[in-house]
Amino acid sequence: MITFEHIRHRLLAIDSLTIAPGITSVIGPNGSGKSTLLKLCAGIAEPDCGTVLVDGRSPRETEIGYVNEFPDRNILFSTVRDELASPLRFRHTPCRETDQAVRACAETRGISRLLDRDMQDLSGGEKILVALATACITRPRVLVLDEYDSHLDADRCEWLNTVLRVSGAGYVIRCTQQMETAAVGDQLIYIEKGHVVHAGTPAGVFALLCDSPFYPLSWRWPV
Repeated sequence: MITFEHIRHRLLAIDSLTIAPGITSVIGPNGSGKSTLLKLCAGIAEPDCGTVLVDGRSPRETEIGYVNEFPDRNILFSTVRDELASPLRFRHTPCRETDQAVRACAETRGISRLLDRDMQDLSGGEKILVALATACITRPRVLVLDEYDSHLDADRCEWLNTVLRVSGAGYVIRCTQQMETAAVGDQLIYIEKGHVVHAGTPAGVFALLCDSPFYPLSWRWPV
């Protein structure tokens, strides 16, 4: 479990929250604290008060993959191949093993054709796909995705829902503005003004949001 206890950080005020293994989506109005919550999960930020633990350990003691919502902020190297290889090279993984892992990861995520491209020549969506593959290549315990789907079309988002299931991560925590994406998962957290207002299954949380803009259109007008 990922646990938050007595958290006070920036505008976030969370007395207690538990995230179970699986895919968890975080939704809420702009400026409500969603990205801050994700940064605490990833260990990028540490709370001013309280504790965040991943299976009893600090996030900074846990293997975590993170994708920023702004594509260019994910880039460290000039080519796609080097970007994908970087987490393994930082671990001093042998070259042959790294090359095999890069090819396999690129094929699984449908980006093999991009391997020899320059990162700056990619579209925003392509950069996000590369960032996601890079975050997954070491099979982290936790995968944190901050509005990664805002640069992708609906078909690619639907395909990625399947990819995330086989990513190898015990926890996938994603912030999204797409309610159709949020509906496909195991847990849903709704945040407003720094507080967790609702947390539970997508069906249970969306039932409490049916009169709000935070409700999947396909549920409002089923085919």
